[in-house]
Amino acid sequence: MSASDAAAADLWTTRRLMTWMIETFTRKDLDSPRIQAEMLLEHVFGCKRLSLYTDPDRPASAIERGQLRDLIGRALKNEPVQYLVGEAKFFGLDICVDRCVLIPRPSTATIVEEVLQHRRAISTTGQSKGDGVLIIDVCTGSGCIAIALLKNLPAARAVATDISGDALEIARKNAAKHGVLDRVDFLEGNLLLALEQHPATRGERSADYLVSNPPYIPDSEWVSVEANVKDYEPHLALRGGEDGLACVRPLFEGGPRFLKENGLMLVEVAASHIEQASELAKQSLHNVRTLKDIDGLPRVVVGTGSGIHGQTSARP
Repeated sequence: MSASDAAAADLWTTRRLMTWMIETFTRKDLDSPRIQAEMLLEHVFGCKRLSLYTDPDRPASAIERGQLRDLIGRALKNEPVQYLVGEAKFFGLDICVDRCVLIPRPSTATIVEEVLQHRRAISTTGQSKGDGVLIIDVCTGSGCIAIALLKNLPAARAVATDISGDALEIARKNAAKHGVLDRVDFLEGNLLLALEQHPATRGERSADYLVSNPPYIPDSEWVSVEANVKDYEPHLALRGGEDGLACVRPLFEGGPRFLKENGLMLVEVAASHIEQASELAKQSLHNVRTLKDIDGLPRVVVGTGSGIHGQTSARP
């Protein structure tokens, strides 16, 4: 073998790195090995995904290989790749994340899709951009739901709450990144409490939509939660108490009073407790139904507001 052949064989090109990472992640039984490899390479190389395939023979520098070794080692210990690169994909948006916020999941996009579909169904052409629409997002975390909705409803406004000030800093960063910071107010407080004093929400029946992805993993299911979630994502945003409804219950009890008549409330819950959550919703909302997520699991409870303060039952 010539010196040039030996040098070429020793090169760690994009193609070679991709193949090795996919094989290694597959052997370790990590989720979506190719996607994880792509995300790490994009991050270290500072390129877009397409470049990984249009320039597969690009050699990695010594510095890049060192960065990859560190990140791969952490990924093999189950640290989520989204935290490693500081970003997650959600509804076509790049959402900044760190360990103080949940990583957005495709299942949560069910809420966004339903709101947008509902808006299209009831709007005239002039209203389809969300003119006059107010969205309340409780337990906003990274802000992914509110931001995705505001990007698709460019005339709408939102009020988003979270108990974590650190999470709200990430949410503000994401709102600024996607150009919607001037249309959303972030409030620190537990569940609905922060809404009581805000000018847009302290009155009754102010919101067209109230959406939430609250903590909902029941204590009984915690032992089976995957290590990459349990060991790295914030427990405050995950654990929903003994029955998984510790935060869901007060949302359905108090949330409807913020809805306009025929406003929509959508709450993500544990699929294992969808029936219990639906029964709670029926005490204060009309037309309660459930939506399946991308995996076919019943995940989101939807109901319509009555516009009548103090109503305790949605049944005729």
